[in-house]
Amino acid sequence: MLPAALPPGTPIRVVGDVHGDATAFAYAAATDRFVVQLGDLTDYGPDSAETLRIMFDLIDRGRGLFLLGNHDLKLARVLAGHARMEPVVRATIEQLDDALRDRVQTEVARAPGWLLHGTDFLVHGGFHPVMLTIPSPQHGLDRADGPLARALFGEPTGRTQPDGYPERSLRWVDHIPPGITVYCGHDRRSNNGRPYVKRGAAGGSAVFLDTGAGKGGHLSWIDL
Repeated sequence: MLPAALPPGTPIRVVGDVHGDATAFAYAAATDRFVVQLGDLTDYGPDSAETLRIMFDLIDRGRGLFLLGNHDLKLARVLAGHARMEPVVRATIEQLDDALRDRVQTEVARAPGWLLHGTDFLVHGGFHPVMLTIPSPQHGLDRADGPLARALFGEPTGRTQPDGYPERSLRWVDHIPPGITVYCGHDRRSNNGRPYVKRGAAGGSAVFLDTGAGKGGHLSWIDL
């Protein structure tokens, strides 16, 4: 199954992690631009089901797509019986009817891991230079590995944070080539409620759009 692609010559709106904040996502989706959501549509927030309905409506109307996020893949793998059901995923699944459960598995299986839009690179969690030379792989509902794991999870340090989650490094930003801007989510790096911009040693930059939607913060998006 081939992943979705951006229609050529279309202005886009890049939307950060939604995490079930359907009210904010409805505002972000109310645009004549093509919506690219950076992954992690569900979990934590109050209405993951409606968030999914908004996204799938955009797909059906040819007005948007979402990139593969780690929470999206985990949800689909649990629904398919391939992964253990954690409490946060259970809370999301309890909101979904049978039609949404089936649609999640279909759309997640074909969601691209990354997209290049001119000099703008769109990905959920992290970048590696090889992503500029190869297309996003067809992955189905397999566990992510190789470049796709970097795309979903960023670059782990091998250490664990006090909250029990892996510590992640931003060293990958130093490998973004000059002229390339990476738009990503996954890491909530902002300390002022605005997207966090980090310049890399090689001349590229990264814009982190996760500003805490569904987790006590708000949803951010950027028009390109």
